[in-house]
Amino acid sequence: MKSAMDGLIVLDLSQVYQGPYCGMLMAYQGAKVIKMEALTGEVIRQRIEDKNPHEFLMFNSNKLGISLNLKSSEGAEILKSLVQQADVLIENFTPGVMDRLGVGYDTLKEINPRLIYGSATGFGLNGPYSNFPGMDLTVQAISGVMASTGYDGKPPVKAGPAVCDILGGIHLYGGIATALYEREKSGVGQHVEVSMHDATYPALASPLAGYYEGEGKRPERTGNRHSGLRMAPYNVYETNDGYVAIICVTEKHWEQLVRLMERTDLIGAPGYENTVNRALNMDVVDQMIEDWTKNKSKWNLMKQLKEARVPSSPVLSIAEVEDDEHLKARGMIQYVDHPIRGRSKVPGSPIRLSRTEQQTVTPAPLVGEHTEQVLQDMLHYSPAELERLREEGII
Repeated sequence: MKSAMDGLIVLDLSQVYQGPYCGMLMAYQGAKVIKMEALTGEVIRQRIEDKNPHEFLMFNSNKLGISLNLKSSEGAEILKSLVQQADVLIENFTPGVMDRLGVGYDTLKEINPRLIYGSATGFGLNGPYSNFPGMDLTVQAISGVMASTGYDGKPPVKAGPAVCDILGGIHLYGGIATALYEREKSGVGQHVEVSMHDATYPALASPLAGYYEGEGKRPERTGNRHSGLRMAPYNVYETNDGYVAIICVTEKHWEQLVRLMERTDLIGAPGYENTVNRALNMDVVDQMIEDWTKNKSKWNLMKQLKEARVPSSPVLSIAEVEDDEHLKARGMIQYVDHPIRGRSKVPGSPIRLSRTEQQTVTPAPLVGEHTEQVLQDMLHYSPAELERLREEGII
């Protein structure tokens, strides 16, 4: 059976993480995704000398790669010719850049009214922040992510992963899929716009609830505790070989935990009889649990807690994550043979469809690796024309 997006042609002009992640998810579902870069490659390639950093490999698997000088009039015309055959275009330039290049949405929709034009932005196409350069760090800073990460009385801390980039990419994928569905009914495309800032705001549910219900008096940063300080246990506890995260959402979880701890006297005891009172006594609760965990190994604790159906996980190092048996079993750790980087691990797709196939993972392209192939196959350029374009710095 064909893949879900088989037959779709996607022009991916985006850079770094947000847009490329969206494009990669589409490629994994069978779309023909053409990564379009400047002649020197996109900005993330500049991080290392060989222009193939691992993070580029991670977000550009299964794409064809072409290099094109969009600042030249002929380069822009080539893009317009490709747009005639495309279903989707993805870009994440600062608002206004695509218009200045002559390839903004209003121009391209006249060339192909069925085009879905996806704009991945930091702060959107309108509003007071719309012209701010949007990077994951700056969006984390202005969105409340950093304000709610870290410990009370200490400086705000950046979340380790690029959470805003990935949230933006996921929402863009959803927006484009929605627009493709609508196009089946209307026959015309539209402009899909997703900002990292917008996509991140709903993730602040717990900090915002704590702020509203605490009348602004609760600390913004609560370390590993619940952001609204409304649940206990909800923390990371020391073990003899690392740390384990434990959370009790229901009374059943709490009862099972204290049974493991051989503290059944706490079931229904004053101060511990429900979530509200345990949260009021979280210092005592946390200390009691850590006294129990600190002389045990995280994996033995995980086994006990799992059998008792108490939500918990060991805190894994990056080295442990990249060799995680569960991720391997789920197909999230894939191997590709890259011509420069050699045998490399890249992420698979977290989207699983029961009837349609996912694509075999292929390595991210080199700069301009498929330029001639794409221009010959889609636009029927001759070898002589391609040579001229190369000599003139167009491709």
